[in-house]
Amino acid sequence: MKLYTYFRSSAAYRVRIALNLKNVDYDLAPVQLRTAEQRSEAYLAVNPQGLVPALEDAGLFLTQSLAIIEYLDEKFPEPPLIPGDAASRAHVRALAQLVACEMHPLNNLRVLNYLRDSLHCEEDTVNEWYRHWIAEGFRPLEAMIRDSSGAGFCVGESPTLADVCLAPQVFNARRFECDMSAYPNIVRVYEHLITLPAFQRAAPENQPDAV
Repeated sequence: MKLYTYFRSSAAYRVRIALNLKNVDYDLAPVQLRTAEQRSEAYLAVNPQGLVPALEDAGLFLTQSLAIIEYLDEKFPEPPLIPGDAASRAHVRALAQLVACEMHPLNNLRVLNYLRDSLHCEEDTVNEWYRHWIAEGFRPLEAMIRDSSGAGFCVGESPTLADVCLAPQVFNARRFECDMSAYPNIVRVYEHLITLPAFQRAAPENQPDAV
C-alpha cells in the first residue's frame, strides 16, 4: 500500500494511525501542501479533489479519510476500529463525524489560506476563527465521551475510529494554542492515546516530510 500524505494533515494523520493499529505495511508518498503539489497534474490523477490523504492498494485509489479507514477495517478486521454492537457503532461514528465533518473542514489549510489570501484577514483573526470552531466542536464532544471514556479511549477498552479522529484534532488544537482546560475528558483520552506506539509512529513530528 502507498499512502499519499502530508505530515501535518489531520486527515492523513488519521489514516496513518489506522494503518499502524492494523499493523499494515505501507509506503509514504509525501505531498507538499505548502507548495501546492496537491494541485499538480500528477497528483490530481491520483485524487481529483487535490486533497490528502489518498491510499493506493494494488491499483485501487481511495480518498476521504473516513472511507479509507472503514475500508481498512473491513479488509483487516483485527483489531476492529468499529464496535460490534449497533449502539456503540453509532456512538463511535457520531464522535468521529463530529471531528471529521463538523470541526476539521472549517479549520483545514485551504480554509485558513482563503481567510488570509482572499478575504485578507489578519493572522489574529484567522487564529480567532480557528479557536472558535475548536471550542464549538470540543464542547459537545467533551459531554459525549463523559460516560464512555473510562479506559482512556473515547469508547470502550481499545482504540476506535473516534480515537483515530480525536488525536489529530487535539494535536492541531494545541499547535494553535487553544485553551483545553474546559475539556478534561478529551485531554485525558488524548494523553493516553499518545503513549501508544501506533499513535506515536503516526505523529507529525515522526514523519519523513516533517519540517
